[in-house]
Amino acid sequence: MAEQSQLKNLTIILLLLCLSFQSLSFAAESHLTVDFYSKSCPKFLDIIRETITNKQISTPTTAAAALRLFFHDCFPNGCDASVLVSSTAFNTAERDSSINLSLPGDGFDVVIRAKTALELACPNTVSCSDIIAVAVRDLLVTVGGPYYEISLGRRDSRTSKSSLVSDLLPLPSMQISKLIDQFSSRGFSVQEMVALSGAHTIGFSHCKEFTNRVNPNNSTGYNPRFAVALKKACSNYKSDPTISVFNDVMTPNKFDNMYFQNIPKGLGLLESDHGLFSDPRTRPFVELYARDQSRFFNDFAGAMQKLSLHGVLTGRRGEIRRRCDAIN
Repeated sequence: MAEQSQLKNLTIILLLLCLSFQSLSFAAESHLTVDFYSKSCPKFLDIIRETITNKQISTPTTAAAALRLFFHDCFPNGCDASVLVSSTAFNTAERDSSINLSLPGDGFDVVIRAKTALELACPNTVSCSDIIAVAVRDLLVTVGGPYYEISLGRRDSRTSKSSLVSDLLPLPSMQISKLIDQFSSRGFSVQEMVALSGAHTIGFSHCKEFTNRVNPNNSTGYNPRFAVALKKACSNYKSDPTISVFNDVMTPNKFDNMYFQNIPKGLGLLESDHGLFSDPRTRPFVELYARDQSRFFNDFAGAMQKLSLHGVLTGRRGEIRRRCDAIN
């Protein structure tokens, strides 16, 4: 009986040791660091910067396109590059969900270009999710935005299903209470939500997303002269759904705080933009960022860092895709 008891205790000890080693191994694999590729791909940052610079020069809307792509990837279920995956005959991927159909192609293109260059320099080393995170940060800097550190070591998702993003992304027509609930459920404060909304200082929106509310003669919040101009710009949007308008009509290609200065003047484009100023929970932050660009930049950078860590996959929970648009 004593020998059996000793054998049982030894078995338990060995099992605990195995579990401890597995936990240590997983913890080591799961650690994100800013210098994750310093040895495995030392030219990682240089390749990203060269790629995004060339793309932004040739197509100035790239920064806004990549920023929107990043948000649509990270916000629903985490920063895992699942939005990049193409659909197949057997699966409808995230990028083909109705809310993602309007994502500009330049965002996808800049990531694919960077991945191609990185695969030549460091095969099967850099994840697509890390590429998006860094490319967006560097693109924002090129248009005047703040620099912030990005922790690296993400893995890419092995799945991408349109059904998994249904009702998980903010809509232009959403009420502020619903937006607050969506952000709060992912750990973001009201102030962080407003700061991230400042991304609308660059980019554009399609007429179908706002034109039904534009009326110079009612109280929907639009500056009357601005409403007339929007009606004229979008007059043919039903026959040409690609017609769009800059989110920030004053400095559309510069990342600054003009978006927050525009909103109180009735120059916001989307219903949610107007809601930020009319709702007492968000208005103080709109006013703060309108008068203090440095504070906006600081808070936006912090919120982007936080978003970049949302739901990341590390170690064995993900993969490094050979192609960003196809699961290995």
